[in-house]
Amino acid sequence: MELSVSEITKSFGENKVLEGVNFKATSGSALGLLGRNGAGKTTTIRIIMGVFPPNSGYVTVNGRPLDKDKLSVGYLPEDRGLYPKHVIGEQLIYLARLRGMKAKDAKASIAHWMKRLEMQEYANKKLITLSKGNQQKIQLMASLIADPKLIILDEPFSGLDPVNASMLKDVVQELIQDGKIVLFSSHQMNYVEEFCDSIAILHQGKIVLDGQIRDIKRSYDRSIITVRSMQNDVIENFCLARLRDLVGQTRKKRDELIISLKGPDQKNKLIGALAAQNFDLDSIGVYEPTLEDIFVQYTGDDMQTGERV
Repeated sequence: MELSVSEITKSFGENKVLEGVNFKATSGSALGLLGRNGAGKTTTIRIIMGVFPPNSGYVTVNGRPLDKDKLSVGYLPEDRGLYPKHVIGEQLIYLARLRGMKAKDAKASIAHWMKRLEMQEYANKKLITLSKGNQQKIQLMASLIADPKLIILDEPFSGLDPVNASMLKDVVQELIQDGKIVLFSSHQMNYVEEFCDSIAILHQGKIVLDGQIRDIKRSYDRSIITVRSMQNDVIENFCLARLRDLVGQTRKKRDELIISLKGPDQKNKLIGALAAQNFDLDSIGVYEPTLEDIFVQYTGDDMQTGERV
C-alpha cells in the first residue's frame, strides 16, 4: 500500500502555507515528516486527514483518492485532545464507536492496549488524574484502538520517561512490522533515525529534501574518515606529520578524530598506515552526518541546499 501526496498547495487568505508538496510513504515502513515550527507540517497532516482540502494537488492511496471510509486513519496529535475530567475507559469506547466499531470489539481492543501499555489500573480513572506521560499513552491508545492502516504520530515521545519511551519504541516497531503506513513527525532526530527509512523535510512550505535516509547520508563527501581511539591525540599528530600526502585536515568532535582525506580513494591507504603503527583503534569508518546535521543544513536561516559538506 502506498500513500502519495502530490503537488499539494494551500493558502489561507494571502498567506501561502504549502507550495507543491510531494512525498510518498509505503506500508511496512515509516516516513519522517520534518520541519521547523511553521514549516507546514500540521497543515499537510490536516490535508491528509481530510480536515480541509488543498487549493490544488491531491492525496491518493494506491493511485486512488484517499477515502477514510475505506482506509482508517489513526492520529496522535502533539496537543492532547481528550477530555481531562471524563473517565478514560468511557471516552475510549465513545471514540471507538465514532469510528464504527461495535461495543464488543471496542472493549476488546481497549483491553488489549490497556494491557500492552501497562495501563489497566487507570481505565476507571479520570484523565486529569494521570501524569503527563500516562496521558500521552492514553492518547496513543485512542489513535490505535480502531486498528488504523495509516498512523500519524506527531511528537509521540513528548512527556515520556525513558521506560515509557522504550515501551512506545517497541509499539511503533510492531506497527511498522504489521504493515502499517506510519508518518512520524518529531523534532527529536534520534527517534526519527531509529524508526524511519525515509524522510521529507519541509521548509517554508516546500519539500527541500526527501528520500531514503541511508541514500541521503551516502550522498555526502566520502573522503572524511572518523577514528575512535584512546590515542586520538597521537594519531592526529602522526597523520599531520607523516601522512601529509593523504591527509588534508583533522579536527576533533567529542570522542572522535575526524580526518579529511585528499580523495576518497585514499581510505585504504590511511587504514593500512594506521594499522601498521599498531594504534589501539576502537573504530574507523567513513564519516556520515547525523540527521540533525542534515536538518539544520536544509532548514537553517542560511540554508544552501545545493552545497554538500
